[in-house]
Amino acid sequence: MSISRETTAQTHERLRAVIAQADFVVHQGVWAFEESPVDQPPEITTETLAVVRDEESWSRLVPLTDPHDEVEKFGIFSFHFPESSDNSGFVGWLASHLKAELGTGVFVVCGSNSARGGIYDYWGCPAELLDQAVAAVTELRSPGGQGTT
Repeated sequence: MSISRETTAQTHERLRAVIAQADFVVHQGVWAFEESPVDQPPEITTETLAVVRDEESWSRLVPLTDPHDEVEKFGIFSFHFPESSDNSGFVGWLASHLKAELGTGVFVVCGSNSARGGIYDYWGCPAELLDQAVAAVTELRSPGGQGTT
């Protein structure tokens, strides 16, 4: 993890370069969390995107197969960062930008794949705002983009 001492403007410019260089993928479909008790770990399949737990339950992020009113529905996109990129502060920077643009928060699940350069992020937003989130990210990735947050 890099440590950067820079102004807000410098951080913004550095992270605009990082987001432009990252592999950006929009994952098709609607996604949801499935919960299970902590003493009953979930099955991990090729469709399982992430698994986390707290002291009481497991939570697994998978494609939504049984839509009902109580479940939160998410759109998912991801970034794989090049090995040499200084992406420190990326999550806070982009989350703040998306909150300002979309009026909603996001969730982020991070992992590491050393064969692809290291850190990667999966981002979730309300499914109905996925197209707007993707447009905001695309704007930040473009050379003439106006992302100013």
